[in-house]
Amino acid sequence: MPDPAPPSAAQRAPDLFAQVYDRLKAMASRQLRGAQDTMCTTAMVHELYLRFGAKDLSFAEQAEFFAYAARAMRHLLLDRARNRLRLHAGGAWHRTELSGNDVRLALDSAEEALALEAAIVKLERVSPRAAKVVELRYFAGLSIEQSATTLGIGHRTADREWQFARAFLHAELQG
Repeated sequence: MPDPAPPSAAQRAPDLFAQVYDRLKAMASRQLRGAQDTMCTTAMVHELYLRFGAKDLSFAEQAEFFAYAARAMRHLLLDRARNRLRLHAGGAWHRTELSGNDVRLALDSAEEALALEAAIVKLERVSPRAAKVVELRYFAGLSIEQSATTLGIGHRTADREWQFARAFLHAELQG
């Protein structure tokens, strides 16, 4: 994955979106891999586009765009998990019968997504920079080097923040 582009004149979100469409699909694919969800990667990227289109955004750098996209993807997945749990509680308009453990798998993944979000929110209170590294690494799929560049910190600092965040989230999710 190439490093984010060097600083240039501010670009509008739809223009950047078109330039990095395939990369956003790869980000979405990573997030949906193994998920018990009906959303495909293309639908997720299009939903992100709609969320971007609701605002008149511009970004000075691609790295800034990816940081924003990672946060938007995180919130999109969280919204979908909440909806899945709400629908299970009786909010669905159409009922269908599922065989096997399909319902439990969907609920487990939704509950895991909500637990991860709660752990990231706690991490943000303890170390906002570590939480940003998690967003960039986990939701945007950036490397340590790219995350460091995006945040304007050193590679070793980003690596330490990543190690801390992983340990913190593991403790939160296991406890």
